[in-house]
Amino acid sequence: MYKHIARSQSGFTLIEIMVVVVILGILAALVAPSVIGNVSEARITAAKSDIRNIQNALEMFRLHAFRYPTTDEGIEALVSSPADADASDKWKGPYLPKVSNDPWGRPYLYLSPGTRAEIDVYSLGRDGQPGGDGEDADIGNWNLD
Repeated sequence: MYKHIARSQSGFTLIEIMVVVVILGILAALVAPSVIGNVSEARITAAKSDIRNIQNALEMFRLHAFRYPTTDEGIEALVSSPADADASDKWKGPYLPKVSNDPWGRPYLYLSPGTRAEIDVYSLGRDGQPGGDGEDADIGNWNLD
């Protein structure tokens, strides 16, 4: 009555799957160190680029208001007019579309007058602490080169 139709079954054996997983693991072990190193370098480069943009916006603010924003006004004065009536009359902003955080998720810091330059715009790096080396080092408008 019923006829059995023989069908060939194809698929991967457990050994073939394990070989592929091992090969992928070896490739990941070879590629991961270079990718991780590039991520750190990319964050530092992004912070330097952001600081340059903020510095340029601060220079434009200064051209219009004849002064830099105070430390209390901060870099937020580049996005919205400061409360100071004299500065707000001369404010031609926004000088930046928004105030962004550094690549590690913390706000950029601003001092006017600065301790290292006329004004200081900086990030404390990955660790969020003053000083440090490598990705933990402070990145500011005084050391962008």
